[in-house]
Amino acid sequence: MNKFIFVSGGVCSSLGKGVAASSIGALLESRGLNVRMVKCDPYINVDAGTMSPYQHGEVYVTDDGAETDLDLGNYARFTKGRLSLANSITTGQVYESVIRKEREGKYLGKCVQVIPHITDEIKSRILTVANEDTDNDIVIIEIGGTVGDIESIPFLEAARQMIHEQGKKNAISVHLTLIPEVACGELKTKPTQHSVKTMLETGIQPDILICRSPVMLDEPTCRKIAQFTNVDRDAVFTSPDINTTIYQIPMVFFDQKLDEVILRKMGIESRHADMRPWHSVMEKFASRQGKVRIGVIGKYMDINDTYISLYAALFHAGLENGVNVELEKLDSSALEDKDNTDDILGKNGLNLDGILVPGGFGQRGINGMVKAAAWARENKKPYFGICLGMQIMVIEWARNVLKWTDADSTEFSPDSKHPVVSLLVEQVNVKNYGGTMRLGASETVNEEGSHIMAAYGNEKIIERHRHRYEFSNQYRNEMTNSGLKLAAFNSDGSLVECIEWPHEDHPWGCAVQFHPEYKSKPNKPSPLFKDFIAACIKEQKG
Repeated sequence: MNKFIFVSGGVCSSLGKGVAASSIGALLESRGLNVRMVKCDPYINVDAGTMSPYQHGEVYVTDDGAETDLDLGNYARFTKGRLSLANSITTGQVYESVIRKEREGKYLGKCVQVIPHITDEIKSRILTVANEDTDNDIVIIEIGGTVGDIESIPFLEAARQMIHEQGKKNAISVHLTLIPEVACGELKTKPTQHSVKTMLETGIQPDILICRSPVMLDEPTCRKIAQFTNVDRDAVFTSPDINTTIYQIPMVFFDQKLDEVILRKMGIESRHADMRPWHSVMEKFASRQGKVRIGVIGKYMDINDTYISLYAALFHAGLENGVNVELEKLDSSALEDKDNTDDILGKNGLNLDGILVPGGFGQRGINGMVKAAAWARENKKPYFGICLGMQIMVIEWARNVLKWTDADSTEFSPDSKHPVVSLLVEQVNVKNYGGTMRLGASETVNEEGSHIMAAYGNEKIIERHRHRYEFSNQYRNEMTNSGLKLAAFNSDGSLVECIEWPHEDHPWGCAVQFHPEYKSKPNKPSPLFKDFIAACIKEQKG
């Protein structure tokens, strides 16, 4: 029988519920168990694909093309379980499905209600994930939002029902809450007490509490929390502020024996925990020497969550290369009205060792990105372009090498005489934006002698896409004749997947249409990110 762990949060958002759930998954995998992760998002959007990055942060894409919440990226970096559309459940999906069934007469004329129809749909989707593979042991379900939010009520009710139906040995509640520190330095437990009280009002008694706190909680505080929340003393844990990396959190929980308590409460035979992969990550973190300064020149730089997988991939590459990757996050709009880009990016400014231009949509800041790419090419600084970053590299080459000053993408300038980046043919008549881009995993074929071939060591690779615009095939000859290298294509050769600056003129200039950051892990960094950082180190040393 499958086991289920429901992870909820209280008091406020951004406590690290997703990282806590991922860390629990990592601990249970270290015990030899097969874990699957599920995110329940209360928003009415069907998926995250059409949501503003300023409001929602990154859209994480799975192999099957699902546009999901960024927490699935955390799941992927911490755990091994397969992720797909089924692992992301939203209110929009649930209501869309129930309404469709009602229209088809599936409910035999019944009055369709939140209970049982909406909650049954939620439970059905969770059970679908549990039953996808016969060797699944535990499903960890993170419920988005905070307890008390009106949007989360159906998901919490579904959790309550499953805990009752499956039995306490097969389904438990883990509740993450806040222990704030007031001005006098005293830790206050009252918010946690109220959060658990609200959980009790939903019919759920938390089995385990994880308390987000500035410091490790002392024994008297833990006893007080246990007494006021009806939680066993040994089931009260601390998630303290750490000054290293989030990849230390599984070790922090392991040292507190969180995994042992979960196994005991769920009646699972204790197995030896193999924490060597996480020890290895922390050893690499501690042994880093020196640093490289990477300029991330993007459109959505105000919040860290917008490019969270990209920042994680750069960190992973730094671990692998034994250096600290220091990020300079610069809104590309800031470069647009500057006459001398070198004053900002060069030795008298940020003194960057490399440039990375990530994905994005819309015209704002595009010319600033083109200036950054030109600076990297002319000053022989390693350049890495991802999705939009590849299109920027094409536009920059066309404008400054081929001297087509009006070269552009049809996304930004539909009437350009040199549309070197254009809309995919199958996208021309698309009116709905949700889930209609080129999405998910597809095959890329690498050319011999290219940076991308050197990075992966394989001719054929699988990476994930999320875009509508592509390199314009009508300009292939002009581009290659002028020296630009077309380094990789899709499986039938109809689409350019990677371009590179001439190797004899530049140490490392590589851009790809796909998103390699989605598959990067702390103990298995993305090959392109690893080689990009290695190139930056090499050029820094001269």
